[in-house]
Amino acid sequence: MEIKRILWPTDLSGNAEKALSHVNSLSQKYQTEIHILYVIEELGIHEPWYGIFDDKHIKDIHAWEEKKAKERLDNICNEYLKGCPLYIKHVAIGDPAEEILKLISKENIDMVVMAKKGRKGKFAFGSVTEKIVKNAPVPVVTIPA
Repeated sequence: MEIKRILWPTDLSGNAEKALSHVNSLSQKYQTEIHILYVIEELGIHEPWYGIFDDKHIKDIHAWEEKKAKERLDNICNEYLKGCPLYIKHVAIGDPAEEILKLISKENIDMVVMAKKGRKGKFAFGSVTEKIVKNAPVPVVTIPA
């Protein structure tokens, strides 16, 4: 199996960060691209809280979160992934598992490296990771959190 593209999905948590050394090592060994994906939670699907948000308010929140996510991803790439031949940052809005699976297909990803659980994980194996392991068409390496 030839590995050209590795996907590291992140929720920008400490747990997700634990996969970085593995991502970096694999990238250097195989001279791969690293695709980094952060998914913004879709706010429009939730019941209103603290008043009703109109579409403009939701778009403003998503835009602010996207800006902050890109800043954090830039910092991660500069600080932790300097040795990687190429890294490509992606930010999406929606369900994390669905967006990860879409990106695997869209970018012809060869391998996914991700933490066993993310920021919200209360169990040893997170629900997003479980969905990816069960549904990804490529190998998925899970890193203990």
